[in-house]
Amino acid sequence: MRLFKRDPGLDAPRVASSRATRTSGSAAQRVSGNERFGRWTEGIARGMGTPWFLLCLTFFCIAWLAFNTWGPQDWRFDSAALGFTALTLILSLQASYAAPMILLAQNRQDDRDRVQIEQDRQRAERALADTEFLAREVVALRLAMKDLPDRDFLRAELRALLAELEHEPEPEQKPEPEPEPELEPEQEPEREPAPAPTQEPAPELVRESDPPLTANHAPAADPEEDRT
Repeated sequence: MRLFKRDPGLDAPRVASSRATRTSGSAAQRVSGNERFGRWTEGIARGMGTPWFLLCLTFFCIAWLAFNTWGPQDWRFDSAALGFTALTLILSLQASYAAPMILLAQNRQDDRDRVQIEQDRQRAERALADTEFLAREVVALRLAMKDLPDRDFLRAELRALLAELEHEPEPEQKPEPEPEPELEPEQEPEREPAPAPTQEPAPELVRESDPPLTANHAPAADPEEDRT
């Protein structure tokens, strides 16, 4: 049975949400209290793992022991007879807090490494898929290039066609059929025109009632003829 429930927000790095709103002034996101505490503990654990921390802790312990051993009796605050109880308590507290901080920093680093490994795996899968696709395309292009006729093949085909054309006998020219004479329609014999009937002058009929012309009854001469 677990007495202490582990808070996943302390040792897990905060993943930026895709729905986070972007401000116009800056692109910084709000950091929660757990994230801030996790960064603070990581900073402490990172500082405790440096050589400067070891040197400072060594000088602190040496100064503490020297002052409480050879310093003035009235100014001593940790008795050497009791085994430097205060120094032991301080170092115990420091160790008791340092261990969880170091473990917390390690857990956060492990989570970050896990996320990074997952991203690297996804990138590797995409790169592998792209490489396989490109390889298939290259193979397809090579096969297509093999199927295409090259220069030598075209030259050989042209030479073969020229040789066939040279050795091929010329086709015999068939005489053109003479055009059939057109049949003229039968001409009917010309008919001579019938002679026109001769008209005989009709005999003048002398009217019995007309009297014979005499001098008295002669027609009057034209006055214009008289003038001439």
